[in-house]
Amino acid sequence: MAALMPALFLSHGAPDFSARPSSAREVLSCLGATLPRPAAILVATAHWETAEPSLGGAERPVTLHDFAGYDWRVRRRRYAAPGAPGLAAEATALLRDAGFPAISDVFRGLDQAVWGPLSVLYPEADIPVVPLSVQPFADAAHHLAVGRALAPLRRRGVLIIGTGALTHDRRHMAAEPDVPGECPRAARFANWLGRGLAAGDTEALLAWEEGPNACTSHATAEHLWPLFIAYGAAEGPGTCLHASVQHATVAMQFWRFDGVSAGASAPA
Repeated sequence: MAALMPALFLSHGAPDFSARPSSAREVLSCLGATLPRPAAILVATAHWETAEPSLGGAERPVTLHDFAGYDWRVRRRRYAAPGAPGLAAEATALLRDAGFPAISDVFRGLDQAVWGPLSVLYPEADIPVVPLSVQPFADAAHHLAVGRALAPLRRRGVLIIGTGALTHDRRHMAAEPDVPGECPRAARFANWLGRGLAAGDTEALLAWEEGPNACTSHATAEHLWPLFIAYGAAEGPGTCLHASVQHATVAMQFWRFDGVSAGASAPA
């Protein structure tokens, strides 16, 4: 029987994150070796917004460059991981069983929030990948329920990853990634949210809008929703694997969740 996989939340950073040295990149480049080898990876991405949950069902998903600017070498990056149409269909069925009108999209590729961190975590691009959308007009409870519905995939060797940003204050973001100092507003929210994640305090996390400086840290919440999907897939106390700050307001944090949910009971 496949090992029960953890779930991860990865702050994906800027489009050039995978090409630029940083402490976050160094930690992520070593993380894959500490995990059981996934049979496939399902990635909830902040960069794919749909009205209802959608799974990428392409056999050979293309690399999407959903950003402007940056060095031409970043704009030409390719992450040629295979898709997993069977996993997309299985995840779609799990979500439908949970009451979500989910669909599989055979044309969806891998956006920067997917291939950016994966190109550091698994640079060989030899593990099948399925992207999952977020719903911008839904709430935290909706995305938590999406994660809970997908939890059974963990016992089939599927690594569930949410990739977004713990803080995403674009208005006060510095142009350069390595400016000294940290925006105190972003720090207060990141510290508050981190305490809830470490404690596995689902009630507090669902009330994230009551956290200090929540509205400046996330004027819109699409970059936070992948966190709730990852947390819902392995609900319980989390472990912070890395914490740093880029662009003054972007909390580059990586979290691991190993909780055993009702849908992902431990192997006998």
